[in-house]
Amino acid sequence: MAHVLIIEARFYDHLNDLLVAGARAAIEAAGHTHETITVPGALEIPGAIALGIGTDRYDAYVALGVVIRGETYHFEIVAGESARGIMALTLDGIAIGNGILTTENEAQAIARADPAQLDKGGGAAHAALAMLALRDRLG
Repeated sequence: MAHVLIIEARFYDHLNDLLVAGARAAIEAAGHTHETITVPGALEIPGAIALGIGTDRYDAYVALGVVIRGETYHFEIVAGESARGIMALTLDGIAIGNGILTTENEAQAIARADPAQLDKGGGAAHAALAMLALRDRLG
């Protein structure tokens, strides 16, 4: 049984509730346990994962958050740098599912976050567990 850390950038409460619900349901359906922590924004997610790695308490990680395009360049920085940080950790063999949504508007975010629609939180949890299984298989 794996123990998974869900890291959520809690910026849009109603959207994060949907993402976290999907992730938790997927992890529990697969017979695993989880904890959830909250960080201020998507840019802090890779750092939180790095801190979790140092504890040896977690087998896999699920990164959740929502970045909606605004009127400034900030969207590109947050979307790109959070993805880059997560990718760097995966290249070190860490099992991570990236469920940070990057959308044009709230309607797109709702469709992707809602477990009854695209369930990207559940999808990120499935990805983390798949990578964990692959890492275990490859040794």
